[in-house]
This record gives sequence, C-alpha cells and structure tokens, in this order.
Amino acid sequence: MLTKVQSAANSGLEAIGVDVEVSVSSRGLPGFEIVGLASKAVDESKERVRAAIGNSKMEFPQRKITVNLAPADVPKDGSLYDLPIAVGIMASVLGYAIPEKSLFFGELSLDGTLRHTRGAVLMALFAREHGYKNVFAPADSAPEAAVVKGVNVYALRSLEQTAGFLLRKTQLQPAVYEERERVEIQTEAEFDMAEVLGQERSKRAMEIAAAGGHNVLMIGSPGSGKTMLARALPGILPFLNEEESLEVTKLYSIAGGIPPGGSLITTRPFRSPHHTISQIGLIGGGQRPQPGEVSLAHRGVLFLDEFNEFPRAVLESLRQPVEDGTLTISRSRERVTYPCRFILVASANPCPCGYLDHSKKPCVCTPREVSKYRKRVSGPILDRIDLHVEVPAVDTQEFAENQSASALAESSRDIRKRVDAVRRIQEARFLNERIYTNAEMKNAHIKTYAQLGAEAERILQRAANRYQLSARSYMKLIKIARTIADFAEEEHIETEHMAEALQYRPRAYIIE
Repeated sequence: MLTKVQSAANSGLEAIGVDVEVSVSSRGLPGFEIVGLASKAVDESKERVRAAIGNSKMEFPQRKITVNLAPADVPKDGSLYDLPIAVGIMASVLGYAIPEKSLFFGELSLDGTLRHTRGAVLMALFAREHGYKNVFAPADSAPEAAVVKGVNVYALRSLEQTAGFLLRKTQLQPAVYEERERVEIQTEAEFDMAEVLGQERSKRAMEIAAAGGHNVLMIGSPGSGKTMLARALPGILPFLNEEESLEVTKLYSIAGGIPPGGSLITTRPFRSPHHTISQIGLIGGGQRPQPGEVSLAHRGVLFLDEFNEFPRAVLESLRQPVEDGTLTISRSRERVTYPCRFILVASANPCPCGYLDHSKKPCVCTPREVSKYRKRVSGPILDRIDLHVEVPAVDTQEFAENQSASALAESSRDIRKRVDAVRRIQEARFLNERIYTNAEMKNAHIKTYAQLGAEAERILQRAANRYQLSARSYMKLIKIARTIADFAEEEHIETEHMAEALQYRPRAYIIE
C-alpha cells in the first residue's frame, strides 16, 4: 500500500514542498528504510516512529516499509518528518484517507506525544502560498503557525489524537491567533533614559539613531555610561509593524528561538554578543547554514561592547551586512540568504587603559599603543557608522548631586513618542519604496526625499573638502540631516539640520 503525505523542507527562510511517500509492502523481509537525501536526524526517525506507534496503542506493521522523501535531490534535515512518516504508516494499518490539501510536520517523542518543532511559521506560509487548506502541527508549535492567516492550523498533542481525528472519531478546532493589544508601555529595556544622568548630547544621538535607523559608535572612558545608553535604546524604539514582526518571527522560528507555545514576536530584538564570538557566530553559517547574531538582530539592535576587542576578521565581516541589510551564506550543498537590517551600536575606549584625555585620571598608554589599539578597527568599518559620539566621564561629585534630578529627567516613554512621530513621517514618505527608515535610503531616494537648502549644501561641501569625506560619509551626513529635519517637521534640510549632523562625524577617533 502506498500513501502520500505532504510536508516541507526548510531552506533558509524559504520552505520547499516535500512528498513523504510511504510504501508498506507485504512482500520481502520486514524492514524500515528512508531514502531521499535524508540527514542523520531524519534517518533516526525510524526508531522514534516505531516506538511512538507502539506506545500509542497501535501495532507497528512487521512488513517492508520504504519511505521516500521527494524530490530526492533536496537535502532533508531535522525531526519534522516524524509526524508525516507516522501518519503514512498508520494509514496502511487503520485504513483512513489523508485529507486533501493538508500539510503535516512535527517531532515525535517515544511515548507518541508531539514535541515543539522549529520552523512552524515557514510551514504555514508555504501552505498558504501553495493553496493548502490545513496544517497539522504539534500543539506547542500551533500558536506560532496560527499567526499566518488563510490556513487552518490544527494543534496535535499525540499520535493517538491524530489517528482519532483522521478516523473522524474525535473533533478538533483550528487554532486561533489571539492578537494582544499593543498598549503604550515601555519596550523591554534594561534601563530607562531617565536613569542616565547628564550625557544630553549622547542621548540626543541615540534618539536620532532610533528614529532614523542609524548606526552609532560611542567612545569614552570606563564608567561613562556607554553600556547603559546602549541598553536603554530598546526602550525608545517603536513597536514592530506587522510585516517586520513576521520577518523577525521567521528568523527566530528557523533558529529555534521561539519557545514552546510562543507566537508572533512584537518587540525589537536586542543582541549583545561577547567579544570572543567567532565569525560564524556573528555572521551565521555552519554545514547547514543558520542565522548568526547579525540576522537575529534584524529590525532591532546589535550591540558590540568593547568594539576594539573583537577580532579584526570578525569586524571586517560586518562590512557587507551593515551596508546591504542582507547576507548570503554559500555552502557546498546549500545557499541561503538572511535579512540583517539592524541598528549597530558599538562602544569603545579611547585607548587600552581607557583614560586618554580624561579630566582627572592620567593615561598610561604610549602613543604607539594608542595607535595600535585604534587600528584594530579599520577605516571602512568606521566609515559605515553614521553617528560618532564622544561620551565624557561623569564626575562622581556631579553624579551625587544629580541623583535627585533623575526623577525630573526625560523618560524613555517621552522620547519614544517623538521617535514614533518621526517614524510615521518616514512610513508615509517611503510607502511605495519597500524601506522603512532614512538610513535605508539609496542614492535615488536621497535625490527625491532629501533635498538640501542652498546654505545647507554649501556647509556640506565645505565639510567634505576640509575633512576629505568619502562618498559614503557624504551621503550618510545627508541621511542624518534628513532625520534631524524630520524631528523639526521640515520638508527640506536646512542649515541647522546639517550643522547638527556634522557634529556626529569622527574627530579624535581617527585611524592614524
């Protein structure tokens, strides 16, 4: 008896249809084989399926069983084929028909229960795009798949329940995604901007970065508040819109970052890898390419503390992701593309000891040590960072005197209201451009949406000639000025907007 069950294979952020063909033959010696370019994890399905069927009050057929995963030239990986294989085998024993236009996936436990399986959102999206009516998924993965509208997602807890439903002995209702009301609360952040005493210029830079999606480099001595500012940034970022939420959810789904019972991700990611991270850990890769930190920070923040301590090769690998917002990973058997549009926030000390130009503590580094330390970050990487901010040290006496002033300082909630207003301006501006922020503008967008006043253009030309700005830096200044002009609700970029943008170009932190 031959039974066909529909499933899919994940390849990057895409899913490919897979026909699980199960042949239970009465001829030949009893056996169980899986063919179709299956990985070790798929091959181990044989033992999980055998034990799960036996422990679900059903008899495993002592016959020759051959499972073909077609097309045979597409690599199959993971444990998601357990359920479709078991459904195909049980069909030969129980005699039920497989529902038309239905897709099955899920990992089995030995007792016959279904476990949480990664990639549920991708499966549901594939089902909707290819006209499937039903998706049968583990109960812990169903809320994730139910995010996708237009398909019926059935939550299955065990093989016994699955068999009962297919035999029409039990009833199941499709899972329903319950959209939570987005109340105006602070996005999860470790600190509130009101807790950062002083540093008004740095706060302003972080506000501009949040509103326009610009990258930031903060340079300052230890304890000046760089890390605190970075970790307060998520609190002033706007909520993800529906399309952004789905993009982030897909990435975390394929990476296994959504817990059992989890659903749509609505808050922006904040990733802060340690400086000992490998190039593959940051960029992504592996034998079966998986998203790295740059992709997991998509539509959120990637915070690289102690920027100069990262290996040079790791930092150089950031060039293309920061510039393009996408990353293609090629391996011998697979080639995948992941999105990676994030706000890069980096912090660094001015020298190895950290106290160069400090008002009270002397620096003990030699000029050669300072130069060598700064050269760990190349010019092309610095050129890709929009806002360069010097974070001065906070005097302990001033800190003690201003503790009471923290209650009067502007909170993250108040700052985010302004950021939301600027984001709405950009949303209307780029409605038909498939971009969301000023930082994503290409040259053609700049010509259309970032027109300079005569005096602002003159100031920019003088700065470009004096500081020998690269073409990239020239365009980045216009993007920053566009964001500053949006705060003022100005249609054109004027002198004061360009003048403020020029304050965020590097001065002391120059590669010598």
